[in-house]
Amino acid sequence: MLKKNLLLIVLVLAATALILAGCNGTTAVVPSYGNGATAAGLSVNGRGQVVLPPDVAYVTIGVHTEATDVSQAVQENADQVAAVMASLSEAGVAPEDMQTSNFSVYTMDNYDPLTGLVDGKKYSVDNTVNVTARDLANMGELLDSAISAGANSIWGVTFDLENKDTALAQARDMAVEDAKSEAQALASATEVTLGDIISVSYTDTGYYYPPYYGLGGGGGGAQAGAATSIVPGQITVSAEVYITYAIQ
Repeated sequence: MLKKNLLLIVLVLAATALILAGCNGTTAVVPSYGNGATAAGLSVNGRGQVVLPPDVAYVTIGVHTEATDVSQAVQENADQVAAVMASLSEAGVAPEDMQTSNFSVYTMDNYDPLTGLVDGKKYSVDNTVNVTARDLANMGELLDSAISAGANSIWGVTFDLENKDTALAQARDMAVEDAKSEAQALASATEVTLGDIISVSYTDTGYYYPPYYGLGGGGGGAQAGAATSIVPGQITVSAEVYITYAIQ
């Protein structure tokens, strides 16, 4: 009779595990121990999310020059780059936040504007600088001053949190509390008691609001001389945990 009752208990626990497995976002397992005994388990997902405004921006600013004389092309480029970096410094960008990422010189065919035929070679020089901007409120003015100083290519404007550790920790703690709350609610609904935690897994992901870069102006279009419009948006830092509890 004792063996029959034990078998009945195991079957009931297994049936409970199958019922819980059908719950949305929640699964139940029946782990096996070496002595042949079984104990039901309850697995839940927990999610946490922290939304913050970015505090740093990264942008690539470049100068492109062309001339039929290589020395002239290089000198003109150097003068424009120096002026651009001076404007960035005046806008508050620290020297350590400016780094040359590319410098190249190459030849191209030079075409006669009247005949359209090749009449020789010309030299093209590119110099690009990666810039870290920390004053996001004046980001538009910073880019405008760089353009006025001679920058003729700007791309790759992205926003970020310089230190995500605190936000990730907050999101992780929220995810754990969410998982605990879900497990307690399910345990109460199924009239079981939560035991020790059997396993925990954790992942984190940062989602970035797409940056917008364009010329400001009314009527849905750009206007000559209008200030550059920069919209940083917000950054969402997310974390997810997966916790399995023993149940009694």
